Amino acid sequence: MGKVSGFLEFERLNEAAEDAKARVGHYREFVLHLSDEQAARQGARCMDCGIPFCQNGCPINNIIPDWNDLVYRGDWRQAIDTLHSTNNFPEFTGRVCPAPCEAACTLNINNDPVGIKSIEHAIIDKAWELGYVVPQPAAQRSGKRVAVVGSGPAGLACAQQLARAGHDVTVFEKNDRLGGLLRYGIPDFKMEKSHIDRRVTQMQAEGISFRTGVLVTRGELDPTITNWSRETVNPEDLVREFDAVVLAGGAEQPRDLPVPGRALAGVHFAMEFLPQQNKVVAGDMLKGQILATGKHVIVIGGGDTGSDCVGTSNRQGAKSVTQFELMPQPPEEENRPLTWPYWPTKLRTSSSHEEGCERDWAVVTKSFVEDGKGRVRALKAARVQWTRDEASGQMKMSEVAGSEFELPADLVLFAMGFVSPIGSVLDAFGVTKDSRGNAQAQTDGERCYATNVGKVFAAGDMRRGQSLVVWAIREGRQCARAVDEFLMGNSDLPR
Repeated sequence: MGKVSGFLEFERLNEAAEDAKARVGHYREFVLHLSDEQAARQGARCMDCGIPFCQNGCPINNIIPDWNDLVYRGDWRQAIDTLHSTNNFPEFTGRVCPAPCEAACTLNINNDPVGIKSIEHAIIDKAWELGYVVPQPAAQRSGKRVAVVGSGPAGLACAQQLARAGHDVTVFEKNDRLGGLLRYGIPDFKMEKSHIDRRVTQMQAEGISFRTGVLVTRGELDPTITNWSRETVNPEDLVREFDAVVLAGGAEQPRDLPVPGRALAGVHFAMEFLPQQNKVVAGDMLKGQILATGKHVIVIGGGDTGSDCVGTSNRQGAKSVTQFELMPQPPEEENRPLTWPYWPTKLRTSSSHEEGCERDWAVVTKSFVEDGKGRVRALKAARVQWTRDEASGQMKMSEVAGSEFELPADLVLFAMGFVSPIGSVLDAFGVTKDSRGNAQAQTDGERCYATNVGKVFAAGDMRRGQSLVVWAIREGRQCARAVDEFLMGNSDLPR
Protein backbone atom coordinates (compact mmCIF):
# COMPACT_ATOMS: atom_id res chain seq x y z
CA MET A 1 0.00 0.00 0.00
CA GLY A 2 1.32 3.41 -0.90
CA LYS A 3 5.10 3.54 -1.17
CA VAL A 4 6.87 0.71 0.61
CA SER A 5 9.34 3.07 2.27
CA GLY A 6 6.97 6.07 2.36
CA PHE A 7 6.48 6.07 6.13
CA LEU A 8 10.26 6.33 6.51
CA GLU A 9 10.69 9.09 3.93
CA PHE A 10 7.74 11.40 4.54
CA GLU A 11 6.54 13.08 7.72
CA ARG A 12 2.92 13.58 8.63
CA LEU A 13 1.60 16.86 7.24
CA ASN A 14 -1.38 18.47 8.92
CA GLU A 15 -3.83 20.52 6.86
CA ALA A 16 -3.09 24.22 6.63
CA ALA A 17 -5.36 26.61 8.52
CA GLU A 18 -5.98 30.33 8.54
CA ASP A 19 -4.30 32.23 11.37
CA ALA A 20 -6.34 32.25 14.58
CA LYS A 21 -6.50 36.04 14.84
CA ALA A 22 -7.88 36.30 11.30
CA ARG A 23 -10.39 33.47 11.37
CA VAL A 24 -12.24 34.67 14.49
CA GLY A 25 -13.52 37.52 12.31
CA HIS A 26 -15.77 35.25 10.26
CA TYR A 27 -17.77 32.01 10.35
CA ARG A 28 -16.35 30.37 7.22
CA GLU A 29 -14.32 27.16 7.22
CA PHE A 30 -10.64 27.93 7.72
CA VAL A 31 -9.01 24.52 7.20
CA LEU A 32 -7.75 23.84 3.67
CA HIS A 33 -7.60 20.39 2.14
CA LEU A 34 -4.24 19.02 1.01
CA SER A 35 -2.97 19.70 -2.48
CA ASP A 36 -2.80 16.75 -4.87
CA GLU A 37 0.93 16.38 -4.27
CA GLN A 38 0.58 16.65 -0.50
CA ALA A 39 -2.24 14.10 -0.44
CA ALA A 40 -0.16 11.69 -2.56
CA ARG A 41 2.74 11.95 -0.12
CA GLN A 42 0.47 11.37 2.84
CA GLY A 43 -1.06 8.37 1.08
CA ALA A 44 2.47 7.08 0.50
CA ARG A 45 2.95 6.91 4.28
CA CYS A 46 0.37 4.11 4.54
CA MET A 47 2.27 0.96 5.50
CA ASP A 48 1.75 -2.50 4.10
CA CYS A 49 1.04 -3.48 7.69
CA GLY A 50 -0.73 -6.78 7.02
CA ILE A 51 -3.64 -6.18 9.36
CA PRO A 52 -5.21 -2.74 8.77
CA PHE A 53 -6.32 -1.90 12.30
CA CYS A 54 -7.48 1.47 10.95
CA GLN A 55 -10.44 -0.25 9.31
CA ASN A 56 -11.58 -1.69 12.64
CA GLY A 57 -10.94 1.63 14.37
CA CYS A 58 -13.31 3.27 11.87
CA PRO A 59 -16.98 2.70 12.83
CA ILE A 60 -18.00 2.43 9.16
CA ASN A 61 -15.01 0.22 8.31
CA ASN A 62 -13.69 2.51 5.58
CA ILE A 63 -11.34 0.67 3.23
CA ILE A 64 -8.57 3.05 4.20
CA PRO A 65 -5.41 1.35 2.87
CA ASP A 66 -6.99 1.00 -0.58
CA TRP A 67 -7.90 4.64 -1.01
CA ASN A 68 -4.62 5.77 0.51
CA ASP A 69 -2.86 3.81 -2.22
CA LEU A 70 -5.19 5.15 -4.92
CA VAL A 71 -4.49 8.75 -3.87
CA TYR A 72 -0.77 8.01 -3.90
CA ARG A 73 -1.16 6.82 -7.50
CA GLY A 74 -3.39 9.76 -8.47
CA ASP A 75 -6.49 7.64 -9.23
CA TRP A 76 -9.10 10.00 -7.77
CA ARG A 77 -12.05 8.33 -9.51
CA GLN A 78 -11.38 4.93 -7.98
CA ALA A 79 -10.51 6.57 -4.67
CA ILE A 80 -13.91 8.23 -4.31
CA ASP A 81 -15.72 5.08 -5.46
CA THR A 82 -13.89 3.12 -2.76
CA LEU A 83 -14.61 5.77 -0.15
CA HIS A 84 -18.29 6.00 -1.12
CA SER A 85 -18.65 2.21 -0.87
CA THR A 86 -18.69 2.53 2.92
CA ASN A 87 -19.44 6.21 3.57
CA ASN A 88 -22.29 8.20 2.03
CA PHE A 89 -21.01 11.56 3.24
CA PRO A 90 -17.22 11.79 3.51
CA GLU A 91 -17.42 15.59 3.31
CA PHE A 92 -19.03 15.46 6.78
CA THR A 93 -16.63 13.00 8.38
CA GLY A 94 -13.62 14.50 6.61
CA ARG A 95 -14.36 17.73 8.47
CA VAL A 96 -15.82 16.86 11.87
CA CYS A 97 -14.89 13.25 12.67
CA PRO A 98 -12.31 12.91 15.50
CA ALA A 99 -10.65 10.16 13.40
CA PRO A 100 -10.53 7.06 15.64
CA CYS A 101 -9.00 5.38 12.58
CA GLU A 102 -5.82 7.38 13.12
CA ALA A 103 -5.57 6.26 16.72
CA ALA A 104 -5.74 2.66 15.43
CA CYS A 105 -3.15 3.21 12.65
CA THR A 106 -0.26 0.75 12.98
CA LEU A 107 2.19 3.60 12.41
CA ASN A 108 0.76 5.24 15.54
CA ILE A 109 2.48 2.65 17.74
CA ASN A 110 5.74 4.59 17.67
CA ASN A 111 5.32 7.38 15.11
CA ASP A 112 2.82 9.95 13.83
CA PRO A 113 -0.15 8.11 12.28
CA VAL A 114 -1.13 8.40 8.65
CA GLY A 115 -3.22 11.54 8.11
CA ILE A 116 -6.28 9.50 7.15
CA LYS A 117 -8.82 12.24 7.84
CA SER A 118 -6.94 14.78 5.72
CA ILE A 119 -6.74 12.31 2.83
CA GLU A 120 -10.47 11.62 3.08
CA HIS A 121 -11.11 15.38 3.04
CA ALA A 122 -8.95 15.74 -0.07
CA ILE A 123 -10.68 12.84 -1.87
CA ILE A 124 -14.23 14.11 -1.48
CA ASP A 125 -13.37 17.73 -2.29
CA LYS A 126 -11.54 16.54 -5.42
CA ALA A 127 -14.48 14.34 -6.38
CA TRP A 128 -16.91 17.26 -6.21
CA GLU A 129 -14.46 19.41 -8.15
CA LEU A 130 -14.15 16.82 -10.94
CA GLY A 131 -17.87 16.04 -11.10
CA TYR A 132 -17.54 12.49 -9.81
CA VAL A 133 -20.38 12.87 -7.27
CA VAL A 134 -23.62 12.44 -9.22
CA PRO A 135 -27.13 11.17 -8.47
CA GLN A 136 -27.52 7.40 -8.50
CA PRO A 137 -31.26 6.76 -8.95
CA ALA A 138 -32.48 3.19 -8.71
CA ALA A 139 -32.96 1.35 -12.00
CA GLN A 140 -36.19 -0.21 -10.75
CA ARG A 141 -38.80 0.90 -8.20
CA SER A 142 -40.03 -1.47 -5.51
CA GLY A 143 -43.39 0.21 -4.95
CA LYS A 144 -42.66 0.32 -1.21
CA ARG A 145 -42.83 3.56 0.78
CA VAL A 146 -40.57 4.40 3.73
CA ALA A 147 -40.78 7.36 6.12
CA VAL A 148 -37.56 8.52 7.78
CA VAL A 149 -38.00 10.79 10.81
CA GLY A 150 -34.95 13.01 11.22
CA SER A 151 -32.56 14.39 8.62
CA GLY A 152 -29.27 14.19 10.49
CA PRO A 153 -26.47 11.91 9.27
CA ALA A 154 -28.29 8.72 10.31
CA GLY A 155 -31.54 9.71 8.61
CA LEU A 156 -29.85 10.97 5.45
CA ALA A 157 -27.66 7.87 5.12
CA CYS A 158 -30.62 5.57 5.68
CA ALA A 159 -32.78 7.48 3.21
CA GLN A 160 -30.14 7.48 0.49
CA GLN A 161 -29.47 3.76 0.79
CA LEU A 162 -33.17 2.91 0.71
CA ALA A 163 -33.80 5.15 -2.30
CA ARG A 164 -30.97 3.48 -4.18
CA ALA A 165 -32.59 0.13 -3.37
CA GLY A 166 -35.69 1.36 -5.23
CA HIS A 167 -37.99 2.45 -2.40
CA ASP A 168 -39.94 5.71 -2.29
CA VAL A 169 -38.52 7.60 0.70
CA THR A 170 -39.89 10.67 2.48
CA VAL A 171 -37.77 12.38 5.14
CA PHE A 172 -39.54 14.35 7.89
CA GLU A 173 -37.58 17.06 9.70
CA LYS A 174 -38.92 19.20 12.57
CA ASN A 175 -36.49 22.07 11.88
CA ASP A 176 -36.90 24.64 9.14
CA ARG A 177 -33.87 23.32 7.26
CA LEU A 178 -32.44 19.85 6.69
CA GLY A 179 -29.41 18.37 8.40
CA GLY A 180 -30.41 17.92 12.03
CA LEU A 181 -27.48 18.45 14.39
CA LEU A 182 -25.19 18.76 11.37
CA ARG A 183 -27.10 21.92 10.52
CA TYR A 184 -27.79 23.39 13.95
CA GLY A 185 -25.30 21.70 16.28
CA ILE A 186 -22.03 22.17 14.38
CA PRO A 187 -20.80 25.74 13.78
CA ASP A 188 -20.27 26.88 10.21
CA PHE A 189 -16.57 27.49 10.84
CA LYS A 190 -16.20 23.73 11.31
CA MET A 191 -18.53 22.69 8.48
CA GLU A 192 -20.29 25.08 6.12
CA LYS A 193 -23.88 24.09 5.43
CA SER A 194 -23.45 24.18 1.65
CA HIS A 195 -22.12 20.64 2.00
CA ILE A 196 -25.51 19.51 3.34
CA ASP A 197 -27.41 21.43 0.66
CA ARG A 198 -25.31 19.87 -2.08
CA ARG A 199 -26.06 16.37 -0.83
CA VAL A 200 -29.77 17.12 -0.47
CA THR A 201 -29.84 18.20 -4.12
CA GLN A 202 -28.23 14.90 -5.08
CA MET A 203 -30.72 12.94 -2.96
CA GLN A 204 -33.70 14.78 -4.42
CA ALA A 205 -32.47 13.78 -7.88
CA GLU A 206 -32.44 10.20 -6.60
CA GLY A 207 -36.15 10.47 -5.81
CA ILE A 208 -36.12 11.30 -2.08
CA SER A 209 -38.79 13.72 -0.82
CA PHE A 210 -38.15 16.08 2.10
CA ARG A 211 -40.67 17.74 4.41
CA THR A 212 -39.30 20.34 6.82
CA GLY A 213 -40.95 22.05 9.77
CA VAL A 214 -42.88 18.87 10.58
CA LEU A 215 -42.92 17.35 14.06
CA VAL A 216 -44.11 13.78 14.49
CA THR A 217 -46.32 13.76 17.60
CA ARG A 218 -49.71 12.60 18.84
CA GLY A 219 -50.96 15.98 19.97
CA GLU A 220 -50.25 19.65 19.65
CA LEU A 221 -46.77 21.00 19.11
CA ASP A 222 -44.60 19.90 22.05
CA PRO A 223 -43.79 23.09 24.05
CA THR A 224 -40.36 21.65 24.95
CA ILE A 225 -39.39 21.59 21.27
CA THR A 226 -38.57 25.09 20.11
CA ASN A 227 -36.85 24.23 16.85
CA TRP A 228 -39.27 25.95 14.51
CA SER A 229 -41.78 23.18 13.78
CA ARG A 230 -44.78 24.49 11.82
CA GLU A 231 -47.03 21.45 11.65
CA THR A 232 -47.51 18.01 13.14
CA VAL A 233 -47.94 14.52 11.76
CA ASN A 234 -49.56 11.74 13.74
CA PRO A 235 -47.41 8.60 14.18
CA GLU A 236 -50.38 6.38 13.46
CA ASP A 237 -50.78 8.08 10.07
CA LEU A 238 -47.13 7.37 9.22
CA VAL A 239 -47.44 3.72 10.22
CA ARG A 240 -50.63 3.39 8.18
CA GLU A 241 -49.45 5.26 5.07
CA PHE A 242 -45.90 3.87 4.84
CA ASP A 243 -44.59 0.32 4.62
CA ALA A 244 -41.83 1.10 7.14
CA VAL A 245 -40.88 3.98 9.44
CA VAL A 246 -37.34 4.76 10.57
CA LEU A 247 -36.78 6.92 13.66
CA ALA A 248 -33.40 8.59 13.18
CA GLY A 249 -33.53 11.77 15.24
CA GLY A 250 -30.64 13.07 17.32
CA ALA A 251 -29.98 12.88 21.05
CA GLU A 252 -31.16 16.37 21.92
CA GLN A 253 -32.05 16.10 25.61
CA PRO A 254 -29.17 18.01 27.26
CA ARG A 255 -27.71 17.19 30.65
CA ASP A 256 -28.76 19.85 33.16
CA LEU A 257 -27.01 21.25 36.24
CA PRO A 258 -29.56 21.85 39.04
CA VAL A 259 -27.60 24.14 41.36
CA PRO A 260 -28.70 27.36 43.10
CA GLY A 261 -29.14 30.16 40.57
CA ARG A 262 -29.86 27.83 37.65
CA ALA A 263 -32.95 29.85 36.66
CA LEU A 264 -31.07 33.15 36.34
CA ALA A 265 -31.07 34.91 32.98
CA GLY A 266 -27.82 34.30 31.15
CA VAL A 267 -27.59 30.59 32.04
CA HIS A 268 -28.31 28.48 28.95
CA PHE A 269 -27.85 25.10 27.34
CA ALA A 270 -25.29 25.05 24.53
CA MET A 271 -28.03 23.99 22.13
CA GLU A 272 -29.93 27.18 22.90
CA PHE A 273 -26.85 29.19 21.97
CA LEU A 274 -25.26 27.42 18.98
CA PRO A 275 -28.29 26.98 16.68
CA GLN A 276 -29.12 30.67 16.88
CA GLN A 277 -25.75 31.67 15.46
CA ASN A 278 -26.08 29.09 12.68
CA LYS A 279 -29.44 30.57 11.74
CA VAL A 280 -27.98 34.07 11.66
CA VAL A 281 -25.14 32.88 9.42
CA ALA A 282 -27.82 31.37 7.15
CA GLY A 283 -29.40 34.82 6.83
CA ASP A 284 -32.23 34.60 9.35
CA MET A 285 -33.20 37.58 11.50
CA LEU A 286 -33.55 36.66 15.17
CA LYS A 287 -34.99 38.66 18.03
CA GLY A 288 -33.28 38.30 21.38
CA GLN A 289 -30.34 36.26 20.17
CA ILE A 290 -28.13 34.94 22.98
CA LEU A 291 -24.82 36.71 22.42
CA ALA A 292 -21.40 36.53 24.08
CA THR A 293 -20.42 40.00 22.89
CA GLY A 294 -18.55 41.91 25.60
CA LYS A 295 -19.32 39.25 28.23
CA HIS A 296 -17.39 36.98 30.55
CA VAL A 297 -18.37 33.55 29.23
CA ILE A 298 -18.03 30.30 31.15
CA VAL A 299 -18.52 27.02 29.31
CA ILE A 300 -19.21 23.99 31.51
CA GLY A 301 -18.18 20.79 29.75
CA GLY A 302 -14.93 19.89 28.02
CA GLY A 303 -16.11 18.02 24.91
CA ASP A 304 -16.72 19.02 21.30
CA THR A 305 -19.90 20.94 22.09
CA GLY A 306 -18.04 22.97 24.69
CA SER A 307 -15.30 23.67 22.16
CA ASP A 308 -17.93 24.86 19.68
CA CYS A 309 -19.26 27.26 22.32
CA VAL A 310 -15.72 28.59 22.82
CA GLY A 311 -15.20 29.22 19.12
CA THR A 312 -18.58 30.87 18.68
CA SER A 313 -18.10 33.07 21.76
CA ASN A 314 -14.75 34.26 20.46
CA ARG A 315 -16.31 35.17 17.12
CA GLN A 316 -19.05 37.09 18.85
CA GLY A 317 -16.46 39.18 20.71
CA ALA A 318 -16.55 37.78 24.25
CA LYS A 319 -14.54 39.67 26.88
CA SER A 320 -13.20 36.38 28.23
CA VAL A 321 -13.92 32.67 27.75
CA THR A 322 -13.30 30.03 30.42
CA GLN A 323 -14.03 26.33 30.04
CA PHE A 324 -14.50 23.99 33.01
CA GLU A 325 -14.29 20.20 33.05
CA LEU A 326 -15.35 18.06 36.01
CA MET A 327 -12.80 15.33 35.32
CA PRO A 328 -9.06 15.76 35.98
CA GLN A 329 -6.76 17.01 33.23
CA PRO A 330 -5.76 14.09 30.98
CA PRO A 331 -2.12 13.41 30.07
CA GLU A 332 -0.65 15.31 27.12
CA GLU A 333 0.50 12.03 25.55
CA GLU A 334 -1.17 8.66 25.85
CA ASN A 335 0.62 5.46 26.87
CA ARG A 336 0.58 4.02 23.36
CA PRO A 337 1.68 0.44 24.21
CA LEU A 338 -1.19 0.34 26.70
CA THR A 339 -3.95 2.01 24.66
CA TRP A 340 -3.24 1.24 20.98
CA PRO A 341 -5.27 0.52 18.84
CA TYR A 342 -8.10 1.92 20.97
CA TRP A 343 -9.18 5.55 21.33
CA PRO A 344 -6.88 7.02 24.00
CA THR A 345 -7.64 9.46 26.76
CA LYS A 346 -5.30 12.39 26.31
CA LEU A 347 -5.32 16.18 26.30
CA ARG A 348 -6.90 17.44 23.10
CA THR A 349 -6.63 21.08 22.07
CA SER A 350 -9.13 22.12 19.43
CA SER A 351 -8.84 24.96 16.94
CA SER A 352 -11.32 26.90 19.10
CA HIS A 353 -9.07 26.58 22.12
CA GLU A 354 -6.18 27.95 20.06
CA GLU A 355 -8.26 31.06 19.33
CA GLY A 356 -8.40 31.99 23.01
CA CYS A 357 -9.70 30.20 26.08
CA GLU A 358 -8.78 29.55 29.71
CA ARG A 359 -9.22 25.87 30.50
CA ASP A 360 -9.52 24.34 33.95
CA TRP A 361 -10.05 20.76 35.10
CA ALA A 362 -11.40 18.99 38.19
CA VAL A 363 -13.80 21.85 38.89
CA VAL A 364 -17.36 21.51 40.19
CA THR A 365 -19.92 24.30 39.89
CA LYS A 366 -21.54 25.14 43.22
CA SER A 367 -23.94 27.98 42.35
CA PHE A 368 -24.62 31.04 40.22
CA VAL A 369 -24.65 34.53 41.72
CA GLU A 370 -27.34 37.08 40.82
CA ASP A 371 -26.63 40.70 39.89
CA GLY A 372 -29.74 41.95 41.69
CA LYS A 373 -31.73 42.19 38.45
CA GLY A 374 -32.38 38.53 37.79
CA ARG A 375 -29.23 37.95 35.72
CA VAL A 376 -26.14 35.92 36.47
CA ARG A 377 -23.03 37.95 37.37
CA ALA A 378 -20.70 35.29 38.77
CA LEU A 379 -20.13 31.57 39.21
CA LYS A 380 -19.04 29.89 42.44
CA ALA A 381 -17.00 26.74 42.01
CA ALA A 382 -14.68 24.45 43.92
CA ARG A 383 -11.88 22.06 43.11
CA VAL A 384 -12.36 18.33 43.38
CA GLN A 385 -10.09 15.33 43.56
CA TRP A 386 -10.71 11.88 42.17
CA THR A 387 -9.69 8.69 43.98
CA ARG A 388 -10.33 5.04 43.25
CA ASP A 389 -12.55 3.22 45.71
CA GLU A 390 -10.75 0.04 46.77
CA ALA A 391 -13.94 -1.92 47.28
CA SER A 392 -15.76 -1.13 44.02
CA GLY A 393 -12.82 -0.12 41.85
CA GLN A 394 -14.76 2.96 40.73
CA MET A 395 -13.46 6.52 40.70
CA LYS A 396 -15.08 8.75 43.30
CA MET A 397 -15.11 12.53 43.54
CA SER A 398 -14.58 14.58 46.68
CA GLU A 399 -14.41 18.33 47.11
CA VAL A 400 -11.10 19.83 48.18
CA ALA A 401 -11.62 21.65 51.47
CA GLY A 402 -11.19 25.41 51.25
CA SER A 403 -10.89 25.40 47.45
CA GLU A 404 -13.97 27.46 46.62
CA PHE A 405 -13.52 30.36 44.23
CA GLU A 406 -15.64 32.81 42.27
CA LEU A 407 -15.37 34.00 38.69
CA PRO A 408 -17.27 36.75 36.86
CA ALA A 409 -19.85 35.26 34.52
CA ASP A 410 -22.30 37.17 32.32
CA LEU A 411 -23.09 34.12 30.16
CA VAL A 412 -22.92 30.48 31.25
CA LEU A 413 -23.29 27.68 28.71
CA PHE A 414 -23.99 24.04 29.65
CA ALA A 415 -22.14 21.66 27.31
CA MET A 416 -22.12 18.52 29.43
CA GLY A 417 -23.47 16.16 26.82
CA PHE A 418 -26.89 14.77 25.99
CA VAL A 419 -28.71 12.12 27.95
CA SER A 420 -31.21 10.83 25.39
CA PRO A 421 -33.37 11.68 22.38
CA ILE A 422 -36.44 13.79 23.02
CA GLY A 423 -38.80 11.33 24.63
CA SER A 424 -42.02 12.67 23.11
CA VAL A 425 -41.26 11.15 19.69
CA LEU A 426 -40.59 7.68 21.07
CA ASP A 427 -43.59 7.96 23.39
CA ALA A 428 -45.80 9.02 20.49
CA PHE A 429 -44.99 5.79 18.64
CA GLY A 430 -45.14 3.66 21.80
CA VAL A 431 -41.54 2.53 21.37
CA THR A 432 -40.00 0.72 24.32
CA LYS A 433 -36.98 2.55 25.74
CA ASP A 434 -33.81 1.19 27.27
CA SER A 435 -32.47 2.24 30.67
CA ARG A 436 -30.94 5.40 29.15
CA GLY A 437 -34.13 6.57 27.44
CA ASN A 438 -33.10 5.50 23.92
CA ALA A 439 -35.18 3.39 21.57
CA GLN A 440 -34.68 -0.27 22.38
CA ALA A 441 -33.55 -2.11 19.26
CA GLN A 442 -30.80 -4.64 18.69
CA THR A 443 -28.22 -4.54 15.91
CA ASP A 444 -27.98 -8.24 15.14
CA GLY A 445 -30.27 -11.22 14.77
CA GLU A 446 -33.50 -11.42 12.78
CA ARG A 447 -34.93 -8.05 13.80
CA CYS A 448 -31.98 -5.71 13.39
CA TYR A 449 -32.83 -2.10 14.28
CA ALA A 450 -36.52 -3.04 14.70
CA THR A 451 -38.41 -1.66 17.69
CA ASN A 452 -41.26 -3.30 19.54
CA VAL A 453 -43.71 -1.49 17.26
CA GLY A 454 -44.46 -3.19 13.97
CA LYS A 455 -42.88 -1.57 10.90
CA VAL A 456 -40.98 0.94 13.10
CA PHE A 457 -37.17 0.92 13.18
CA ALA A 458 -34.64 3.12 15.01
CA ALA A 459 -31.06 4.09 14.24
CA GLY A 460 -28.35 6.59 15.15
CA ASP A 461 -28.58 8.67 18.31
CA MET A 462 -32.23 7.68 18.63
CA ARG A 463 -31.08 4.11 19.30
CA ARG A 464 -27.53 4.34 20.69
CA GLY A 465 -27.58 7.75 22.39
CA GLN A 466 -25.22 10.66 21.84
CA SER A 467 -22.43 9.63 19.52
CA LEU A 468 -20.28 10.61 16.53
CA VAL A 469 -21.38 11.53 13.02
CA VAL A 470 -19.53 8.49 11.73
CA TRP A 471 -21.51 6.18 14.04
CA ALA A 472 -24.74 7.79 12.85
CA ILE A 473 -23.82 7.09 9.22
CA ARG A 474 -22.97 3.49 10.08
CA GLU A 475 -26.28 2.92 11.85
CA GLY A 476 -28.25 4.62 9.09
CA ARG A 477 -26.67 2.37 6.46
CA GLN A 478 -27.18 -0.79 8.50
CA CYS A 479 -30.75 0.14 9.34
CA ALA A 480 -31.45 0.68 5.64
CA ARG A 481 -30.37 -2.87 4.92
CA ALA A 482 -32.58 -4.18 7.74
CA VAL A 483 -35.57 -2.24 6.37
CA ASP A 484 -34.87 -3.46 2.83
CA GLU A 485 -34.80 -7.07 4.07
CA PHE A 486 -38.04 -6.48 5.97
CA LEU A 487 -39.76 -5.10 2.87
CA MET A 488 -38.32 -7.41 0.22
CA GLY A 489 -37.26 -10.58 2.05
CA ASN A 490 -33.59 -10.03 1.18
CA SER A 491 -31.23 -7.15 0.46
CA ASP A 492 -28.23 -6.36 -1.71
CA LEU A 493 -27.37 -3.27 0.36
CA PRO A 494 -24.05 -3.50 2.22
CA ARG A 495 -24.20 -4.48 5.85
